[in-house]
Amino acid sequence: MIDGLIAGRLMGDASRRVDKTSRSYIVARVLARNKADEEFIVNVIAFDEAPCAALLALADGDAICLAGALTPKVWTDKQGVVRPSLDLVATQVMSAHDADRKQALVIGGGPTPESR
Repeated sequence: MIDGLIAGRLMGDASRRVDKTSRSYIVARVLARNKADEEFIVNVIAFDEAPCAALLALADGDAICLAGALTPKVWTDKQGVVRPSLDLVATQVMSAHDADRKQALVIGGGPTPESR
């Protein structure tokens, strides 16, 4: 297992799914770029309540950072070109919405996440 941190933009909206045992989970796709500025797709799945809620609160094109277990993969597009991709089991999700909320708490004098 590779622990990783990915930043990119949500491709489409995240969606809720239910497995055979009636346990719900969230799936999403993120478009990220590597150091060479090449785009690649990150297939995201989340099981825990906090990352699931964070993914569902976002919309297509929103900037996002995710942390979790990565699995590198490849896929072949319609033209036969082999492209890299990643599968990520998200354990933490942060978006600009989260950063705005945390900044407002600090500026407004409210409790910070560290003081709780």
